[in-house]
Amino acid sequence: MAKTIFILLLLFTSFIEATEAGQKVLAILSIPIAPYEQAIKGFEHVYGSEIQRLFISESKEKDVQKMIREIRPDMVLAVGRDALLIAGQIKTIPVVYCMVLNPRSILSGEKNISGVSMNLPPEKQLSELLKVLPAVHHIGLLYDPDQIGNFVQGVRDAAVKMDINLTATAVHRSRDVPLLLNTMKGKAGVFWMLPDITVITPETVESILLFSLENNMPILTFSEQYLELGAMLSIGIDPFDIGCQAGEIAKKIFSGNAVKDVQHVDARKALISINLKIAGKIGMTIDKEVIRNIRVIQ
Repeated sequence: MAKTIFILLLLFTSFIEATEAGQKVLAILSIPIAPYEQAIKGFEHVYGSEIQRLFISESKEKDVQKMIREIRPDMVLAVGRDALLIAGQIKTIPVVYCMVLNPRSILSGEKNISGVSMNLPPEKQLSELLKVLPAVHHIGLLYDPDQIGNFVQGVRDAAVKMDINLTATAVHRSRDVPLLLNTMKGKAGVFWMLPDITVITPETVESILLFSLENNMPILTFSEQYLELGAMLSIGIDPFDIGCQAGEIAKKIFSGNAVKDVQHVDARKALISINLKIAGKIGMTIDKEVIRNIRVIQ
């Protein structure tokens, strides 16, 4: 009964259409979490209209597909990986995705899909790192080639251009992470913790944080949550700006551009945070001018 009411409420919630084109956009997302909502707000900011949300966590995939057909949007905004997996089955209308890490691992050349990944370009991340730690010349990282091999190749290329030595070690099993960490002793000046599900597990995170403290090696990570656990620096994405990028893509499509001709793009804005307490513990001194421009966690 509750599920039926839930569906009916969704189906009878009216769209507020864009003032210019009048196209209806339906956002589908797994759960109502703050980063997803921020991304939708960014989309609405650029698109010029509020859009309807459809939460997919309470329904089976076939039920979601049925609801989308009944709502009959002109475009679907897929927010998050789960939403893109479902939206990838849609063939008749444009789909724009956002808040998806490594979307190319999901997609297979669909001509009606474009969007914005959560990946920040390697050059951007390395540039931000050097602003905080300009003396860094050697970075170490672990990665699973099957998960983020393409991204790490981009890191290699960027490191060469920026005269940074990179030790990138392939990992195929999570249990090998502690042993491979030890091979970086005395080599890397920073350990880069990438969003790789093979490398990052509750057990391996503990090993990485301990390795950092024992060897006075700062950790660069992708999420502020790891700063609270013991990482020193995070370079993350701005969900609102990613939503703005998705809105820009939607406007291009509704202006007559073929979806297949609208480029998939990476996130463009970085949010930098630092844990000064951890920096002090491992003997790192950060320039005061740099600190003024980033979020500080004590």
